[in-house]
Amino acid sequence: MDVGSIAQLSTTIAETGTRQAVGLSVLKKAQEVQSSTATALLAALPPVPAAPNLPAHLGNRINTTA
Repeated sequence: MDVGSIAQLSTTIAETGTRQAVGLSVLKKAQEVQSSTATALLAALPPVPAAPNLPAHLGNRINTTA
């Protein structure tokens, strides 16, 4: 193995590490943007309206035999 090929291999390994670091940084930034967008969307939802005046027993049981 000559010195030129060792230098080329070293450069290739360093470039690969840099590419991976940049890719990971871009991924983290995209996740941060997505998280802030989701938080803004959830904050923009209108409040849930109160249930109409229904009897207290409604919604307490599920009929699983029907």
